[in-house]
Amino acid sequence: MTTARWRRARTAFCGLLGTALLCCAAEATAVVERTPEQLTEAIAVLDTAVFDTFNTCADPAQLAKHAAYFDVSVEFYHDNGGVTWTRDDMIARTREYVCGRYRRELVPGTLEVFPIKDFGAISQGTHRFCALPEKDCAGEADFVMVWRERDGQWQVTRVLSYAHRPATRVP
Repeated sequence: MTTARWRRARTAFCGLLGTALLCCAAEATAVVERTPEQLTEAIAVLDTAVFDTFNTCADPAQLAKHAAYFDVSVEFYHDNGGVTWTRDDMIARTREYVCGRYRRELVPGTLEVFPIKDFGAISQGTHRFCALPEKDCAGEADFVMVWRERDGQWQVTRVLSYAHRPATRVP
């Protein structure tokens, strides 16, 4: 084989190999297609997990687990508390104002989930915040969370917590 033919063959092979690797990488990072019911179930499980750690965040290990559910550049918009632009700022506020003081519970039947093509999902609903150690939940609010799925992992990239008001039904 001549040197020129060898170079062309090598270039063609490298091009094919690169294309194959790119396809494999794209497949590995692709968002898994789910039915609406499967997506809602997946996000409901994540919502529970996020707020189980939120509700026990007085334990530093639980606060660290809670933080891991959020993208490092998460934006959190709170009608009463203002805006935080990073996970570190959001977690610092959670540590200071929430941990050991409040627990969160989802109002049953309010969680709705909507897919975002090639990205993840939007969840919305109503939640209550209950002062500790009380069992009564005096306040509630609406929320929206934008979830991104990357490499099989879900993280929240945006949060809106708004319309804070007295709870309409205290358990």
